[in-house]
Amino acid sequence: MAFESVKETTESRIREVALGTGELKVGGENVLAFHLFEGEMPNRPLIAVEVYDYYPEEWSDAVKEPLADVLSDPVAWAKKAQDEWGADLIALRLKSTDPKGMDRSLEEAVETVKAVVDAVNIPVMIYGSEDVEKDGEVMKAVAAACEGKNVIIGPALEDNYKTIGAAAIGYNHTVAAKTPIDVNLAKQLNILLSNLGVDTEKILIDPTTGALGYGLEYTYSVMERLKIAALRQDDSMTQMPLIADVGTEVWKAKEAKTPASEEPLWGDEKKRGVIWEIVTATALLMAGADIVIMRHPDAIKAVRKVIDNMLS
Repeated sequence: MAFESVKETTESRIREVALGTGELKVGGENVLAFHLFEGEMPNRPLIAVEVYDYYPEEWSDAVKEPLADVLSDPVAWAKKAQDEWGADLIALRLKSTDPKGMDRSLEEAVETVKAVVDAVNIPVMIYGSEDVEKDGEVMKAVAAACEGKNVIIGPALEDNYKTIGAAAIGYNHTVAAKTPIDVNLAKQLNILLSNLGVDTEKILIDPTTGALGYGLEYTYSVMERLKIAALRQDDSMTQMPLIADVGTEVWKAKEAKTPASEEPLWGDEKKRGVIWEIVTATALLMAGADIVIMRHPDAIKAVRKVIDNMLS
């Protein structure tokens, strides 16, 4: 008697969200990650490449070195990510607007955003500094400047979702809703945005990411539970595509960035950091991430191969 594997099928789906003004879409699957024997993933998981609006002096040399020629120019950085690394979208971070840091103005932020958006032909995700008040002001200005581009703006947090959500509604953009690694909080923020009037097909969930060794297991569990709630329990408020913010979290980890001169038993930090990013991104893709935000070019290329292999 031939063996027949057990299959779990469902009529529920993750919402399909259109990004930018072209044909790129994310989500739409009716199965857990890569369970193609049970259903379909009409849109492949996407890789967003980080671009910062200032020179990140504090970064590890292991990741600054391969980016040395573009780190001072976000436009050149974004174009290289698109043309050479195969980015599906750009994740532009306006960290210089942080009032506790460089405190750059709204006008400077808008100028950078417009330059990057105009320089590439792939969708752009725009994150502020995560200062609640400043992000609200910045995202209102960014949303107005990018009208007609359908950019992703965020992160919308519990304390500023009304401001960012209203900007998205007013100028027809997509919202990235961020909560601190908790299924119920993620669901609640989606409800609040929906009640505000944000179209549920224009919301992405950023559940907050922990890197390998720094909360990866907890992140994996929460992302998987969000997918199970969406697909097995038909929970409408968890049926949004998931973002895994990998690069920024991985390269905070001391194991990824500490030089081999300080920890010789850990090995070459140039290889170690890349591996740290690959492992984190791959794990969260298996948990159900629809978009992974990445940093190192070698890690980006490797994870793209992982996705290709899983879908072949």
